[in-house]
Amino acid sequence: MIAVNHLVHSFKVGKKGGERNIPVLKGVTLEVRKGEVTAILGKSGSGKSTLLHVLAGFMKPDSATVRIAGQETTGLSAAEYAEFRLEHFGFIFQNFQLMPGLTAFDNIALPLKIKGVPRGQRELNVLQLLKEVGLQEVADHYPNELSGGQQQRVSIARALITEPPIILADEPTGSLDSETEQDVLQLIRSLNENRGTTFVIITHDEEVAAIADRQYRLHDGELVKGGKRHAV
Repeated sequence: MIAVNHLVHSFKVGKKGGERNIPVLKGVTLEVRKGEVTAILGKSGSGKSTLLHVLAGFMKPDSATVRIAGQETTGLSAAEYAEFRLEHFGFIFQNFQLMPGLTAFDNIALPLKIKGVPRGQRELNVLQLLKEVGLQEVADHYPNELSGGQQQRVSIARALITEPPIILADEPTGSLDSETEQDVLQLIRSLNENRGTTFVIITHDEEVAAIADRQYRLHDGELVKGGKRHAV
């Protein structure tokens, strides 16, 4: 599903004429298999968000071979990657990134509206997914009327509504208390098992990483495989 080979990336710092490169990712090799939950574990500053941005096409690496769903992506233009991203990825964020002026229903429906899905089909799909994530009772609530856990469930449903094969999750439980975190992790595992959706989770939390089928640890820009899944 995702194969990354020898990914190198650095950032330029300093004023023009005196710039220097700071290595962030140092020859990262990563495999994510179809239908698995993969966790990339690392401390703040380890390079894990940079790796996620490269996978999502928001950032071009200095050098790498990256294949996603059979497509070599490093040579895609920004416009080509935007189209590829819309078809292949859903995103879950730590701070939810919901539209405050839209209800839970409309937040989830937004990606379908962008894709031009007819209104009747949008409503049917959203209602079905609201039920799947346990939010049918709060469909007409706005984000500020929802708990943190409910907001993240809306975010997860929005990520899934276009049925992308891959979900990229950046610290998906970072804004939640421990009890709500477990509920969200159980939902992710359930959606993975029932839908076969591939999840890539970026996290600093060992308990979050423990739900993954495959774990990688990123330290000082270098990636090491290891770790087994534990029941949530």
